[in-house]
Amino acid sequence: MVTRTGVNRTRDRILKFIQSFIAEKGYSPSVSNIVDGCSLSSPNLVQYHLNVLEKEGVLRREPGVFRSIQLVQGNNVEVPLLGAIAAGTPIPVPESDNWVSGAEEVLGLTRELVGDGKNLFALRVRGRSMIDACVMDGDIVILEATQTALDGDMVAVWLKDEHEVTLKRIYREENHIRLQPANRQIEPLYVDPGNVEIQGRVVAVIRKLAR
Repeated sequence: MVTRTGVNRTRDRILKFIQSFIAEKGYSPSVSNIVDGCSLSSPNLVQYHLNVLEKEGVLRREPGVFRSIQLVQGNNVEVPLLGAIAAGTPIPVPESDNWVSGAEEVLGLTRELVGDGKNLFALRVRGRSMIDACVMDGDIVILEATQTALDGDMVAVWLKDEHEVTLKRIYREENHIRLQPANRQIEPLYVDPGNVEIQGRVVAVIRKLAR
């Protein structure tokens, strides 16, 4: 949990509300949530205090992104763990139009591992199709939420027609997209470009040695 010293009680109240909201719901509050939860007079007042907290380095926000508040503790960034992703055969996504929602828990990660910590989420890997890229079953991948990637990037891909998501390396070829596993025993997927939506690019992998 992020703590801070200061004399402004309103900002302290806002910060504590954000911490409690994220801990309970697994995602960031909106400005209107903060207005209601802290009994404040207006969204403009909340925006003012959020701007101050951001300048102080207590939190981060992604411009133009709804619910993008991320709390920063010292050298740590909080990243939501949103569930599992297949590294093998694609698995169905319950809410295919917004599958990156909700959180099992919030991970406290260092900036050395994840950089500036902007717009990140985490998924637990199911399957062994990426083992040659040192991504094992049960590992946690940290992803930057993005809809673009370079050929060869490891990405979380939503297959629109199948309503499924999978973890693979992406390659754009003449009439299709190749989703390439990192396991010689597993064949690549060849899909129509219109059926593919990139949801995130892997920036780090976390492994627990004892499972």
